[in-house]
Amino acid sequence: MNVLAIDTSNQPMSVAVLKEGILAAELTINMKRNHSIQVMPAVDYVMNQADLKPKDLQLIAIAEGPGSYTGLRIGMSSAKSLAWSLDIPIVALSSLKVLAAQVTDQHKLIAPFFDARRGNVYAGLYERTNTGIETIQFDRNVEMTDWLKTLKEMNRDVIITSSTSHQFTDEIYDTLGKNVRLIDSVLQYPKASMLAYLAMSEEPISVHALAPQYHRMVEAESKWLEKRQKER
Repeated sequence: MNVLAIDTSNQPMSVAVLKEGILAAELTINMKRNHSIQVMPAVDYVMNQADLKPKDLQLIAIAEGPGSYTGLRIGMSSAKSLAWSLDIPIVALSSLKVLAAQVTDQHKLIAPFFDARRGNVYAGLYERTNTGIETIQFDRNVEMTDWLKTLKEMNRDVIITSSTSHQFTDEIYDTLGKNVRLIDSVLQYPKASMLAYLAMSEEPISVHALAPQYHRMVEAESKWLEKRQKER
């Protein structure tokens, strides 16, 4: 199967192509740049490197979030446009699940997170078994202090990984102590190739039903609700 995968959910942008189910080309950029300018040239680059034409694709895979509002919208609109125009299936996967799947340790809790600012994180809990990556707790927006308490109460070895800059390292070690291991920074960046591999075993979703998974209200919605509450 020929698969194009796109992840623009956070600052690192990753685009990859599988050709007949094998990684043919992948590009990952971890720079503060506008994904709207980068993503389609990146798609064009990996497609050319894989010697594939758009008509050769059989599946589009997109990281649906959580993550940056702008990044998610850019990636989602690009992926939906490609799937619609090429009339091929599209699969959406949690950005956190993709990050967790890059950890190869089995039978240990894997806790990927993205910094959501103001002491909050987007976090989920996963475990790699003989059959793949299983979801232990679904993605959510939570205060990091509360999330670490939850992990501590589970009293199991935990592997933590994050592709976003954060200030939680000391707090992680102080709370979880010897039960925690942080993945080295060079191994924390999302890989669209992993997204593509996972997508091949998932059920496609309707292009019209597909939407970013923010896991919290965007700022405009939050301010609107706050204004309405004050008016009551």
